[in-house]
Amino acid sequence: MRLAAIDIGSNAARLLIVEVSSDKFGNPIFNKLNLVRVPLRLGFDVFDKGEISKEKRGMILQTMKAYTHLINAYGVTNTIACATSAMRDAVNSNDIIRKIKMETGLNIEVITGDFEASLIYENHVAETMDTDHSYLYIDVGGGSTELTFFAEGKLIFKQSFNIGTIRLLKDMVPDIKWTDLKDFIKNKTKGYKKIVAIGTGGNINKVFSLSKKKDGKPLSLDLLKDYYKEISSFSLEDRINIYKLRADRADVIVPALQIYINIMRWADSEEIYVPKIGLADGLIQHLYSELSSKD
Repeated sequence: MRLAAIDIGSNAARLLIVEVSSDKFGNPIFNKLNLVRVPLRLGFDVFDKGEISKEKRGMILQTMKAYTHLINAYGVTNTIACATSAMRDAVNSNDIIRKIKMETGLNIEVITGDFEASLIYENHVAETMDTDHSYLYIDVGGGSTELTFFAEGKLIFKQSFNIGTIRLLKDMVPDIKWTDLKDFIKNKTKGYKKIVAIGTGGNINKVFSLSKKKDGKPLSLDLLKDYYKEISSFSLEDRINIYKLRADRADVIVPALQIYINIMRWADSEEIYVPKIGLADGLIQHLYSELSSKD
């Protein structure tokens, strides 16, 4: 069975194509066949003007057409497509979704922040780790940050906050939003076992890659602070050249680090694991679960 997930975020749109097989016990094995990313950067329109511009509308449509061709070429049997923070805020998102449906056949659902947090948790990374800790999933996007807290063998909370990398770049996160996030984390995580963070999103994946750490090894909060201090000291052009970053990563990586660092500080978390999963992976898991329950 081949499944596809499309995640239309505030910074980029991703297509993940996966082949699902079974091991000898009948458990599913997910094998990634392709992951494509197009930096649409919808948040730069939406968080400024409240809508997606004509130019970006054309880019989304062309991207979805290309993704549809790839889905067909791979012989995908089932597809799930979701949009997050930028499309949630855009006044013209319904018109865009209708146009995409008409020209490609794709059904795009604009999901809530809480459901977005649930999808990250669908990867069940924390459940494979030791029970001596609590685990805080931190998924940082362009428009919002999703937190999911797992402790004592169960899900404790999931919450979305409109604090994202593009909103920070555009100076659209007032102090009160930071205060609300800080108070929420401190109140909701108090009294639980020592917290380990699990970071998802393109920016933390890039930082992990820069660190040259072995897969499965955590990054320390101190290391994130060092990277924040170092990378933010360079101009955009120097970041691109020194760290070999794409232009659409070089600007958002600094505010992303700011978000991860603040959340880890407020949760008293000293380490963050980076399993290199994202919303698209959670969407695949969600789609597979839905199909399995029907069977």
